[in-house]
Amino acid sequence: MPKGKAAEPRTSRLKAPAGADKGAVAPMQGDLFSMDSPLRGGVHGELSLMAYPFFALTKQAWMKPLTYSTGDITIEVNPGHKGVANIYDKEVILYIASLMATKIENGEEVSQNFQFTANDFFRVTGATPSANAYTRLYEALERLQSTQIKTDIETGGEGESGFFSWVETARLQYTKTRTGERRLKAVNVRLCDWLFRAILKDRSVMQYAPSYFQLSPINRRLYEVACFLRFSGVTSIRLGDLQHQIGHQSLTRLFKPYVVEAANGTVPGFEFSIQPADGASKSAKVFDDVVVIKEVPTVAAPMKRAKTAQDN
Repeated sequence: MPKGKAAEPRTSRLKAPAGADKGAVAPMQGDLFSMDSPLRGGVHGELSLMAYPFFALTKQAWMKPLTYSTGDITIEVNPGHKGVANIYDKEVILYIASLMATKIENGEEVSQNFQFTANDFFRVTGATPSANAYTRLYEALERLQSTQIKTDIETGGEGESGFFSWVETARLQYTKTRTGERRLKAVNVRLCDWLFRAILKDRSVMQYAPSYFQLSPINRRLYEVACFLRFSGVTSIRLGDLQHQIGHQSLTRLFKPYVVEAANGTVPGFEFSIQPADGASKSAKVFDDVVVIKEVPTVAAPMKRAKTAQDN
């Protein structure tokens, strides 16, 4: 199997470190001296997770494997008992990556274990704390732990043969009131080796636009892939190849309207346009249409999650 290697973005300027019951729970402040939260920097993501389709694009349980293969990169993502981790579950990974990137930038020691408050996670992602929000967080952690990933992308100079999960362990710590009500104290997560190496050793992280969490699933992926292509110096891509990299699981002609919509400014920082391939005939396949991506200035938007059709 050919070996891929995660790219090293020049945009990263991190300093070296100094060294089952899922009932809803109410929030409770944890021990501030042992917390990695609150997040005091911007939102960051690992470059390979920006570039490639590691997550399902639907909230409905995706029970089929996700596969991606091109050049020297292969990815296989297998579902757990609740399905493949989805693009909304990825918010947890982005939050943890951001905590880690901030620690490294500040010269602090880092480990694979992270402890944070759910309220800070909700603040960063623009979610409103509620019983449903705590349940969704629990379920996201469950899918992140049960989803199995296999890839030949190397991180930190090391590759892995076999499968890993995004988080090795995930626990919600809580106390109980006299009436038996659960009060969430802290979220404890151990990040997988593969991603930990990518952030710590490769410094392969890029900053996200604050409005990312307001985007629909496909627009999130359009934004991420556009960022990766910009970093790679690429300004155009075939529509079918873009669909493959986005991870859209349907016909290319059904994917095209999403890119057309993105041409109207729905993706922060980028403009999209679609052109026929050079010399293409009227019978040319839509797969070969060319998507041109142009970087544009962005205007900061308030952090509030937009409700999409998939939230209903």
